[in-house]
Amino acid sequence: ENREDMLSSKSNRLTEALEEANKLFSGVSRAREAALDAQFLVIASNLGKEKANELRSEMTAFDSLAFAEDLLTFMGINRTEENDSDAESTTGGYLPSNAWHKLGEETEKYFRRAPSFHYMLGSFKSDPPVPRQRIERQKKSAGGEGKRAMPAQLKKMEESHQEATEKEVERILGLLQTHFKNDPDTPISFFDLVIDPNSFARTVENIFHVSFIIRDGFARLKLDGDKLPIIEPSKDNERRVGNHSAGARNQVVLSLSHREWK
Repeated sequence: ENREDMLSSKSNRLTEALEEANKLFSGVSRAREAALDAQFLVIASNLGKEKANELRSEMTAFDSLAFAEDLLTFMGINRTEENDSDAESTTGGYLPSNAWHKLGEETEKYFRRAPSFHYMLGSFKSDPPVPRQRIERQKKSAGGEGKRAMPAQLKKMEESHQEATEKEVERILGLLQTHFKNDPDTPISFFDLVIDPNSFARTVENIFHVSFIIRDGFARLKLDGDKLPIIEPSKDNERRVGNHSAGARNQVVLSLSHREWK
């Protein structure tokens, strides 16, 4: 009782000191007043800590030895029979064989457990994953000759194709000039010149090659009395004049289907 009276008196004095400090330091405006306010706060905190440590909460503390004793009693320890084993001699008795099972059945009531998993169609044996084959990348050559080989080959093919076109254009132009040299008064029908009766693809190629001859001014197209195109080679003076007035030449698109070719 004397101790409680002392704690109560200390609590009252601390409360009075806090109230008095609130009045004194209600309006702090100087550095010295702020220092005194902070110093008082430290002292009051220490006193409150000492007061809290002296209080008793009257709560029952956990006694591990008492808990172990109660647990052994629940599991059915037998202290009357003696045993020579070291582990059992330390407990002062022995436990029955189902002691831990008994404890597990009792504690099972207080723990939530997830339901066990069962296969609806029975278990199955899963095969391990098949390892993926690793694709090794080809190492880059130091000189890069492999990369340059393909563009060079393509370039060579393009040059050969261009050379073949130029030779074919020159061949057709030579045939055209030879015909007019032998018979200058008989014009050649454009379709008689380009159409191959046995090949539609060859006919299209001939039209393609003749277009270069007309574009460069080596030949020209006219319409005869039946409004059908005729072709004749250009003279040297006409070709020179035509080169200066290239804008006067007209271009047309010719449509030729496989049915019309037949």
